[in-house]
Amino acid sequence: MTMEDNLGHEQRQIRLEKLKKLENQGVNAYPHSYKPDATSKTLNDKYQNLESGTETEDVVSVAGRVRAVRNSGMFIDLYDTTGKIQIYTSKESSEPALLEMLDMVDIGDIIGVTGTVRRTKRGELSVASKEITMLAKALLPLPEKFHGLTDTDTKYRHREVDMIMNPETIETLIKRSKIVESMRQFLLARGLIEVDTPILQTIKGGATAKPFITHHNTLDMDLFLRVAPELFLKRLIVGGMPGVFEFARDFRNEGIDTTHNPEFTCLELYIPYNDYNDMMDLFEEIVRKACQDVNGTLQIEYDGKQFDLSKPFARRTMADLIQEYTGIDFLAIKSDEEARAVADKLAVHVEDDADWGHVMAAVFEEKCEEHLIQPTFVMDHPKSMNPLCKTHRSEPRLVEQFEPYINGKEMGNAYTELTNPLDQRERFEAQVKAREAGDEEADMMDDDFVEALEHGLPPTGGMGIGMDRLIMFLTGNTSIRDVLAFPTMRKLK
Repeated sequence: MTMEDNLGHEQRQIRLEKLKKLENQGVNAYPHSYKPDATSKTLNDKYQNLESGTETEDVVSVAGRVRAVRNSGMFIDLYDTTGKIQIYTSKESSEPALLEMLDMVDIGDIIGVTGTVRRTKRGELSVASKEITMLAKALLPLPEKFHGLTDTDTKYRHREVDMIMNPETIETLIKRSKIVESMRQFLLARGLIEVDTPILQTIKGGATAKPFITHHNTLDMDLFLRVAPELFLKRLIVGGMPGVFEFARDFRNEGIDTTHNPEFTCLELYIPYNDYNDMMDLFEEIVRKACQDVNGTLQIEYDGKQFDLSKPFARRTMADLIQEYTGIDFLAIKSDEEARAVADKLAVHVEDDADWGHVMAAVFEEKCEEHLIQPTFVMDHPKSMNPLCKTHRSEPRLVEQFEPYINGKEMGNAYTELTNPLDQRERFEAQVKAREAGDEEADMMDDDFVEALEHGLPPTGGMGIGMDRLIMFLTGNTSIRDVLAFPTMRKLK
């Protein structure tokens, strides 16, 4: 046991003794309810013009967590959800019962205080306590100093402690909620319908990714946690929906880093009679609205760089970007062998049997992504990389797909959706062969989806936005863990 653990154990024992004393006095240290009638913000707003050294007879009740105790309890910093209010207790004029309760209060406790409003001679707005009620006796002490950069494991594993000690964490999570609500209202105003689709699915479908597998006991069958809701959402468009969207919790059994978490949130939407050009326009609009709603401006700083979201996003083809940063015209390459030779020349690793499209994607990822700092739509991806996207109308080796990039990171994915059921079945069959050859991320055959397409899917534009990455950008956080309330953590031994 470390010295810090020892100290924490000793403090817990002292707090347990205080809890026992309260119980012996008939005090419930964990009451069922408490009704404060004021917050730190309402008090500071109402009494902003109260002069220093002024006492009022206005009686208020506040509640919050004790964050600091000074002068043997004479001054307490009480934090509620709106900020801080100081609690003042006179040791000379207070009743013995109040002073006895004050002795039971530790940093970290949640208390309710009833008293009169005053401003100290030093100008601090305070509540002069007349009654203190224990609302939750904290048995564990708060850290003396808590900074995420020095204690990241505690920060993410015990988010509640992080939130208590670092108000900016709460601000980020509140901003996250506001961003989601802004985007939801934007889409509802456009006439789209918010829907829910299954998380447990009989096949892995809708994205190229490795899934999580679980088992349903009653049905005695394996099920997949969805990697994407795409196929179900497009079936709703077949059924006649005017446009649908879902803030979907998705699951991919892949690595963890600053931009990846095994479970994440993706906004997916599908609109009939649209194509990927419409989706680019929509992405710009919805991101601008969210940024303006949350930050009050379209000019923001992120990762030490300046971004102006009022400007149109650049629209560049993948082939053009590769040619700009490598000098190679991939559209002039005619064979898989030639493409692999180019990758070898560029020192880009690809599999020995990689086709032209997979090589093109690998070269782009390694040679181009890092340069895409300002908002850019990367358009016209290789067909072999995407089994769900419509073939490009002028280049048969490509599909009408784009990915938005900001600060060198992919923020989403969008297509002109594949609507031809015969083409879709062929693409799935190719994916099945790839899976049989050992590609765990390849798609499976979805006969129900193909059958749905045979009833007729209108020309449709679809888009997925990685909400966690977008929220990172809009809130100024460079790690995905900072925008998730409870990121996935390694199990403690």
